[in-house]
Order: sequence, then structure tokens, then C-alpha cells
Amino acid sequence: MPVHQKNDLLRFTPKGIYCEQADVYIDPWRPVDKALITHGHADHSRWGHKSYLATESAAPVIQYRLGKINIQTIAYGKKISINGVDFSFHPAGHIIGSAQIRVAYKGEVWVASGDYKLENDGISEAFESVKCHTFITESTFGLPIYDWKPQQEIFADINAWWRTNASLGKVTFITGYSLGKAQRILNGLDHSIGKIYTHSAVENINEVIRQQGVSLPSTNRIHKDIPSKDFESNLVLAPPGALNSSWMKKFKPISIGIASGWMALRGARRRRAAERGFVLSDHVDWKDLNTVIKATEAERVIVTHGYTKVYTQYLKEQGLQAEAAQTEFTGENLEGENIPSIDNSTTPNQ
Repeated sequence: MPVHQKNDLLRFTPKGIYCEQADVYIDPWRPVDKALITHGHADHSRWGHKSYLATESAAPVIQYRLGKINIQTIAYGKKISINGVDFSFHPAGHIIGSAQIRVAYKGEVWVASGDYKLENDGISEAFESVKCHTFITESTFGLPIYDWKPQQEIFADINAWWRTNASLGKVTFITGYSLGKAQRILNGLDHSIGKIYTHSAVENINEVIRQQGVSLPSTNRIHKDIPSKDFESNLVLAPPGALNSSWMKKFKPISIGIASGWMALRGARRRRAAERGFVLSDHVDWKDLNTVIKATEAERVIVTHGYTKVYTQYLKEQGLQAEAAQTEFTGENLEGENIPSIDNSTTPNQ
């Protein structure tokens, strides 16, 4: 936990990020009465709270995933006052409906960013910089080795790989999170190459998002009655958890690819027995992380999940008041794989 200062507007507690004045939590990881939710990923949106508040475009997926819950929605930029504390939700660019939550009280402004990215993926609401005194940031990819290429280059590589596989009669099998990454991949694929088949976990989310009025390319849900030959030369989009499962047996011959920021690390693809690794993340890389923090004009930065120790030290050397906070947020992972660690004992060079 960070070292709290007297009258801190937000505090890190065993239940989550807490605003005592308003008696609400942001992305709590234990059941609470009032939860403000930044987005629908499972490490930020959990079951068991008495009431939820999320953006209008995040709520449908949250409801789908959590079932019958008491959830209210709020438009981006609209202020709501709770016991004198003003809250507003601002686009985070991470996935559809994702938000940073601005908290203001008696002239003090904090922003809890959740997860975020700067690159506009064409589906999620584009990131909006919000000025504040204290900024709570992730550091999932908080090292200089993480330097994302423009997504157009990544999708050009993915489509070229698919074309090659199609010419050989192979099934192209690519993985990405069922919420966010899968829709981003789907939007970037060249649909003239062949058909796109989806794992049910992906297609269920697609259906929720389509019902919101979001336009997604056509897909084909995979079911047991589809003959194996129908997949030849076509593409299968599945969550990372499907890798190396018995479910994959019908896809032969197959070429496997993974879309993840962790593909920037040597050996990550090999350990997952994939032929191709595509560096595509829904989190900021090193340069964008620093761009965002500078734009907030924050004097104090609290760093959560990722390379917290090394990034906090880096920020201190830039003259900022910085500290790390332990949370139960996980950022981007590969469904249970232990991500290779980088030495956190030294400060990175730009």
C-alpha cells in the first residue's frame, strides 16, 4: 500500500480504492455497497457488490458477465455528486466503455485511470487526457523494451500470415482476450481472405456488443457439427485459454498465432507452442505511459500492477512524487502463464 497522506481523497484498502468522503469504491476486489467500475474485465469488475456505476457502453458486458446486478450508467463527461464529491467518467481507450474516473473535492482532483491505451483502435472510445493533482496509473508495460508499432503494421502482418496459411490449406488460429482484444482483431482482419470462425466465449461478447449498436464484421460461431474440412484456409479466433486444449483437435493442419503485448519478450511465443507472435496490446507502452502522465500535469503518481518498483523509481528521478500500490489488478496476462520477469532493481533508460 502507498504511504497515505493526511486528507488523501482516495485510499488503498483491503477491499479496493476507497473514497471515504463519498463512501464509494473504485474497482473494488472485495464485495462493497457502492462500486464505481472502470471497465468490464474481470480483474476490475467483480461480482458481489450491492450497487454498480459504469459507463453506458460498459454496462451491457458487465451485466452479461456478472448476471443479475444493480447497475446504473453514466455518460462520459457527466458529473455526479456524492456527498459533495464530484465524480466523472472519461474515455480510457482500453476497450469499449472503459473509463478513467475523475474524483474532485474541495479543489483537490484525483484520477483513477484503470487500464488505458492511447492508440485509437477504431472500436473503443478514444483516450481523453484528464488533468489532476494525483494520478493512479497502471504500469503493465512500464519498461522501454515495450514499444508498440502502429496497429496497421501489426494487422498487415496478421493478414499476410493468414493469406499464406490459406494458400497452403491451413487453419489460421489466433488468440486474444474475448472482451476487447478479440473485437479489435476482428476489426483489423481482411475478410476477403476467407471466413472467420469464433470460439463461443468470443462470439457471446460479440453478440452483446452488436446489440449495443456497434458494427462488427460477420463471424461464424464454432459448434460441434461443423465438419473439420470447413475450417481449412479460414481463420479461428479464440481466447488464450483455448490454446493446447482438446477443443483444438478439429483444426488440422493448423498455424497458431498469439496477439499480446507479451509477445515483445523473447521466448513468450515459444513457450506457448505458437508459430507466430503479434505484439498487440490494449495497454500503453513505455512512451505512451510517460506521455499520459506528463499530460495530466500531476504532481503525485501512484503506480499499480506491472513494473511498479522500477517505474516508481523512474518517476521519482523525473522529479515527481511517486509510490507503488499493491492491488489485485492483473493487467494483461496469458491466462495463467507466468510472464517472464525483468530485473526491477534498476531504473530504465529512455
